[in-house]
Amino acid sequence: MRIISICPSNTELLEYLGMTEHLVAVDDFSDWPSNIGHLPRVGPDLNINMDLVEQLHPDIVLASLSVPGMEKNVEQLQKRNIPHLVFNPDSLDEIANDLLTLGNVLNVKDKAQIIVQKFYTFMDKYKQLSNKIDQKARLYWEWWPKPVFTPGKENWLTEISWLAGGVNIFADQKRANVQTDWEEVKSRNPEHICLAWVGVRTDKINVDMIRKRPGWSEMKAVKQGRIYILEEALYCRPSPRLLLGLKKLAAILHPHIFPPYDEKDPLLEN
Repeated sequence: MRIISICPSNTELLEYLGMTEHLVAVDDFSDWPSNIGHLPRVGPDLNINMDLVEQLHPDIVLASLSVPGMEKNVEQLQKRNIPHLVFNPDSLDEIANDLLTLGNVLNVKDKAQIIVQKFYTFMDKYKQLSNKIDQKARLYWEWWPKPVFTPGKENWLTEISWLAGGVNIFADQKRANVQTDWEEVKSRNPEHICLAWVGVRTDKINVDMIRKRPGWSEMKAVKQGRIYILEEALYCRPSPRLLLGLKKLAAILHPHIFPPYDEKDPLLEN
């Protein structure tokens, strides 16, 4: 098959299914696995070059609605009658279902079922450990600093937080993404601050700027130095790699409860 992925999370789904060898092009931001580096790039996920996509004659294009603005990609695929599949998950269950759907479409159903079984086995392991923790760590997640965007209840990071022995302080907001402000975050007084800015490398995030926000020096997280710069790729993309992010977060929050972070993907280990 000739496959084009126009979103990093979709490229990652293909790797778990062992299907990246069928890729003929990817978006500019796809950076995992490393063996896709030679592939043609069809532009950033919010500005895909559909002329180039069409010229590559794909059997299927894997699209996404995980970021506002991606709708125009889907509209163009429909307009040009290019075969495509669109994913838009908010939860870990939906990510697993997307993997099964893609496995069926690409005729690797058995492989998808094996990966999904591992997915839930690993989650169950961390759920059991998390259930032992009476006092959950109170987390503030920041996807973007200004305007401030943070995940709400209907989001995989709220689930990841719980599995890691924590609770998302905006889990009372019944939507996937919440726009808030620094004053509101301060009033909720988190014990931990998790910075995973979409599209920004970790070395470009300055923790000092966080400490200098008005009134934030009074927050528990800042007083105790619990500000973490986390990789966007492990927390912001709806793919099974989120479980690698879970491993890292759990080891940070409760090192005496959870295994140490070893950088090994739990779904790709033998």
